[in-house]
Amino acid sequence: MITIAIIDDDPDILDASGLVLMSKGYKVVTAANPEDGYKIVKENSPDLIILDVMMNEPDDGFFLAQKFRREKITTPIIMYTSISKASGLDYGVNELIPVDEFVEKPISPEQLIEKVEKLLKKKEARDARI
Repeated sequence: MITIAIIDDDPDILDASGLVLMSKGYKVVTAANPEDGYKIVKENSPDLIILDVMMNEPDDGFFLAQKFRREKITTPIIMYTSISKASGLDYGVNELIPVDEFVEKPISPEQLIEKVEKLLKKKEARDARI
């Protein structure tokens, strides 16, 4: 069964995203802070990570994504953000922010499933080449 980790300090986001993904047959593990998020990723080796930018600190998500990559965790990461709306900045995927996709909150269930399936297909193709 495909496992997806959701790391977000907003219980409504955890519940809503989890329900959408479980309705499509995915196993979902959740954490409400970066420390627990790190633990669930290490313990569950999920197929995909959904990570919020702002948790305890405004940049917790960035630091956690960097930590995963430093530790050679190559699991695809979707980053939830509302920062670009608030700041007017456009964040793109780069070395400093090592994620596969940025998604503005709020996200519709259809958009969430589309993004998840896209990244899971890319991961499957990558894993098949290895």
